[in-house]
Amino acid sequence: MTLIKSISGIRGTIGGVAGEGLNPLDITKFVAAYATLIRKTTSVKSNTIVVGRDARISGEMVRSCVCGTLMGMGFDVIDIGLASTPTTELAVTMSGSCGGIILTASHNPKQWNALKLLNEKGEFLNAAEGGEVLSIAAAEAFEFADIDHIGHYTKDDSYNQKHIDSVLALDLVDVEAIRKAGFKVAIDCVNSVGGIVLPELLAQLGVGTVEKLYCEPTGDFQHNPEPLEKNLTDIMGLMKKADLDVAFVVDPDVDRLAIIDENGNMYGEEYTLVTVADYILQHTPGNTVSNLSSTRALRDVTRKYGLEYNASAVGEVNVVTKMKNTGAVIGGEGNGGVIYPASHYGRDALVGIALFLTYLAKKQMTVSELRKTYPAYYMAKNRIDLTPDVDVDAILVKVKEIYANEEVNDIDGVKIDFPDKWVHLRKSNTEPIIRVYSEASSPEEANAIGEAVMKVVYDLSKK
Repeated sequence: MTLIKSISGIRGTIGGVAGEGLNPLDITKFVAAYATLIRKTTSVKSNTIVVGRDARISGEMVRSCVCGTLMGMGFDVIDIGLASTPTTELAVTMSGSCGGIILTASHNPKQWNALKLLNEKGEFLNAAEGGEVLSIAAAEAFEFADIDHIGHYTKDDSYNQKHIDSVLALDLVDVEAIRKAGFKVAIDCVNSVGGIVLPELLAQLGVGTVEKLYCEPTGDFQHNPEPLEKNLTDIMGLMKKADLDVAFVVDPDVDRLAIIDENGNMYGEEYTLVTVADYILQHTPGNTVSNLSSTRALRDVTRKYGLEYNASAVGEVNVVTKMKNTGAVIGGEGNGGVIYPASHYGRDALVGIALFLTYLAKKQMTVSELRKTYPAYYMAKNRIDLTPDVDVDAILVKVKEIYANEEVNDIDGVKIDFPDKWVHLRKSNTEPIIRVYSEASSPEEANAIGEAVMKVVYDLSKK
């Protein structure tokens, strides 16, 4: 069993003894700690907290523990049921609540679940707030309400439609253009909440033909739920033999969006954000942001319009912070995560689908043709395993010194920007490893530059 306590939330495998898995005792402790923080920090006058969940098999058990604990802490609960991560984020602000908890382990396998914690803006807690939740939980420094102050429970299933309504209302979503295009679409929702909301979204966008794959929200994932090419052979095969225009694939909590073209080829998860940004920047000039491990193509597209691109540390909360600080009009992560402030500051596959289809309709070209309009970059992802006694921080300092003649960014590990490629080294917070991402204009070059820098690290670790 595994229980991972971090500033970004609590995740673990279901079962086991207390402290070694995500079980009712640990759920209660961390939810009580979160409620204590919210009580102390919120500026919202309401006493409500939103709870939404993906379709995991453990979801009902976790939901019961979370809702009961929040009520026991004196908060009123708005349970929005089976809902995506972006739906839950929006529900916090739409309902005027002082926080929210999303019950989802994102792309992790079915034995995992997690508590993702939101503030009153429907955004993830920052590092300091997340750290305080961990401290309160460790000290069990919380107090439950007496009988006269126990919270109330309300079930409200209206937020999926409210989310769709908000997407349709975006100025740059053109429902009529999508309807006229007559798109034929396939979706793979990996047996989670995407299977509930995406068919409704597409119908209301005017898409008449939708081929559904794994849309029953059973939580019994029919393939590895991370939307990577190696896990998507079924829908890629469907696209190869069917007369369809595009396929959309989401993870269990619907904040990542992968796209497959009309020939059954991956569009490239890095290019979901690039394409949406290209459309946004044509109508809303402004800055863009992605994290250090995302493709250089977003920078290229941004500069094409004479605008400014900025990189953030890895992690959605870091991307959002950088977007706010730089006034970015679009941003996100290279894993298919689109963050569009005109909607809200959270990764949202519904927003991504609506904007992508609008742009595709206006361009009047196939998905494969659209993909060819962007710079061709290829990414390699590796890791360096080190012994526990190795000082990873000291090695990264040495790497920075060795490549001092290149453009180096050290806000999150060390990223070395060469004129035609880059390498990003990040140490793990939980293991003695260094993650190595590299990108170049061919797969061979991406692997070669990654391996060259990895050799430098291995040599340093032996000294």
